[in-house]
Amino acid sequence: MREVIFSKKNKDKWLAYEERLQQNNTINPEELTIIYLDLTDDLSYALTYYPDSRLTAYLNELAGMAHRKIYKTKKESGSAILRFYLKEFPLMFYNYRKYLLWSFLAFALFTLIGIYSTSQNTDFARWIMGNAYVDMTLENIDKGDPMAVYKQANEVDMFLGITINNIKVALFTFMMGLLFGLGTLYYLMRNAIMLGAFQYFFYEHGVFWESIRTIWIHGTIEISVIIVAGAAGFIMASGILMPGTYPRSYAFKQKARDGLKVMISTIPFFIIAGFLEGFVTRHTEMPDWLAIMIILSSLALIIFYYVILPKKLYLQQKQVDYEKNI
Repeated sequence: MREVIFSKKNKDKWLAYEERLQQNNTINPEELTIIYLDLTDDLSYALTYYPDSRLTAYLNELAGMAHRKIYKTKKESGSAILRFYLKEFPLMFYNYRKYLLWSFLAFALFTLIGIYSTSQNTDFARWIMGNAYVDMTLENIDKGDPMAVYKQANEVDMFLGITINNIKVALFTFMMGLLFGLGTLYYLMRNAIMLGAFQYFFYEHGVFWESIRTIWIHGTIEISVIIVAGAAGFIMASGILMPGTYPRSYAFKQKARDGLKVMISTIPFFIIAGFLEGFVTRHTEMPDWLAIMIILSSLALIIFYYVILPKKLYLQQKQVDYEKNI
């Protein structure tokens, strides 16, 4: 993009930011964060393509003003980590809600394929999950404890091992977005078909309810954040495939950064899922109502954080912008 076009396209926005930053009253932390991130994005672009321009110096000065404001109001705005998780990230993620939908639909489709394939071929589950696991599970079913696999390891060891493994799976799902999104789609397919085969296997052997009320205690959050990781991979891939008016390299860097933020958002959820699998899932003797409550609470938490909260913050920000322009 030529400098004159870049300047003309963003001039009014920069002037509005400058006026806002020069005001003596304290800016709302969320608004200040948005201004700072937007200015640093524009500054990064200008540094790349117009390093010696007066425009670049101007943007550097504006970004510096925003940076100083952030540190000046740091104590008033609370923890930066909490601000990221409760304000900055959800507000950003609203713009990428369609990628979450794509990831969910892909995962649901491949899960159905896993279910159908297992229903048509009794050996499919062995091919997906391995003979050793299938034979062990059949033995547990015969003993009357189909979910005994969750009781074998020490609680702490299981918690740490499962959490680290799930984070690795999610990171691979995200990073494979580099392959134009096809790698991410592959990892979603792999995990979803395994889930479908896994669930149908238990259905086929008459312990479907026992599997549902046990596995989904931790699986609700675990599977949900794998889907979120898929969305992160698609976001990064969009920078390569759909750069818009920006140079492809610049668009990729921005989308990769946003995808990484999505991945950071999943870490607390993987810890929760690991804790549930290590310490709670093993208690198959718990009453059904308690298992159902944990599952529904986990689902509500995921839907609130990745669907409801982003929309709520977006509407609040939209109202603030509207009132400023009246």
